[in-house]
Amino acid sequence: RPLGEEEEEAEVGWQEKLFSQFEVDLYRHGSACQTPLDRQYHEEIRQLERAGGRKNHRIFTYTDHDRFTNLEEHCQKVTDSDHEVPSYLAERMANVRRRRQDRKPIEASSLKSKIITWEPSEEFIKNNHVINTPVQTMYIMGDLGPYGKLGHKEYEHVLCTIKADSNGVITVKPDFTGTKGPYWIELDGEKREVWKYTIENVSVQVQPEEEEREQQMFRDLYGRHKEYLSSLVGSEFETVLPGTLRLFVNGEIVSAQGYEYDNLYVHFFLELPNQWTSPAAQQQSGVTQICATKKVGWENVAYFCYPFTLEMFFSHADESEDSLPQWPVVYFEVLSLDFWQRYRVEGYGSLVLPASPGLHMLTIPTWRPVELGTVAELRRFFIGGSPELEDITCVRIPSTFRGERLSRLGFRTKTTGSVTFRLYCLQQSKAFMETSALRQRMQSVLDRLGGFSQQSSVYSVLEAFQRARRRMQEARESLPQDYVSTFASA
Repeated sequence: RPLGEEEEEAEVGWQEKLFSQFEVDLYRHGSACQTPLDRQYHEEIRQLERAGGRKNHRIFTYTDHDRFTNLEEHCQKVTDSDHEVPSYLAERMANVRRRRQDRKPIEASSLKSKIITWEPSEEFIKNNHVINTPVQTMYIMGDLGPYGKLGHKEYEHVLCTIKADSNGVITVKPDFTGTKGPYWIELDGEKREVWKYTIENVSVQVQPEEEEREQQMFRDLYGRHKEYLSSLVGSEFETVLPGTLRLFVNGEIVSAQGYEYDNLYVHFFLELPNQWTSPAAQQQSGVTQICATKKVGWENVAYFCYPFTLEMFFSHADESEDSLPQWPVVYFEVLSLDFWQRYRVEGYGSLVLPASPGLHMLTIPTWRPVELGTVAELRRFFIGGSPELEDITCVRIPSTFRGERLSRLGFRTKTTGSVTFRLYCLQQSKAFMETSALRQRMQSVLDRLGGFSQQSSVYSVLEAFQRARRRMQEARESLPQDYVSTFASA
């Protein structure tokens, strides 16, 4: 299309050098050339002048080897403020060149032997504290000065930045225009000139044969990488027998809140019912560190962030009508310890491990036994100590209980705070593969094991009863009180 004096169109290739008027004036004389790159540009400009001069006027480029690219990366701002002061991190990051890092391949033996560098050098820190992917950069520039007065640095503006890293990722900023319309650049000055420009992709379409060859190369590369990862992982995985469930729990005692005294710690242990086993080397109990509380809202909260790991195996046995299978339970007690080494029981609680895999955030309320009278409270305050449970399983059903009915009448307790757990549960069983192949919808792990219909039916009936009870209470609270009293008297 015919172009006017203020219009220009240029087709730019990757790392193709188009000289600006400033560079032509600078490198025209050999006395201004100091580096081999400057002398190369001097020869190219002399060849352009012998061929009739450069064809571009306002559009030019800065390649990966130009000084502008180095300065642009070093002086890149984090915000758009004119008075920005670079932070300590920005100054340290400016010294890290991402574009031309000569990184030598590391052998597998040295990689395994040097997982941790105890005395890193300054150069090691510079090269490893960021993702150091080699990148090549190119800038497409525009000289937006007045017509006839080109070659002034203050009128140079970046139109497009193109980066290509060693992984084959090409970044174009701003993006190709397409249907979004041209980009605008407004100059500061008396005339307030506005320039519009578009960026289009005019690359030659890849032939089908070349595209197929490239896809085949990628498939081979990914295949070799997959084999490499498989060799690192290995193929010796533990399997479980049919009818056996493996339960793996990565847990965390997150916090404890709402207790009377400070400097809290939690003691917990795991109880395995019948048909459940665990590895001999696994510890069934644990104690957290002593943690001071902090004020969060209206409560004093102690953040433990104490991790623990539990592994259990369930062996499938015949269903019995007399007893239902039980799930593992974590019993815990919260205690406090003061400056004079006086400890007090702050609360007891229990947690039934979730029957479904995944992430579970559970907040368990606790209680503690109390004695009547002022003497017990004075003893607890001055010399520490308080009523304790001889068997912590009394929090639920005691392990020694063999009767038909468990009565706690006369046992006085007091509600205390709560403990928050974060549990990541994993389950492994061959029943999962069978149900996946049959595409059957299972509700719980008990159903996946192929049995325990009594357990699942009891759970479903109890859940339905609780839902119906909540709906009835909500409906009763929403009715007018006079209507409810009239209905009750009738």
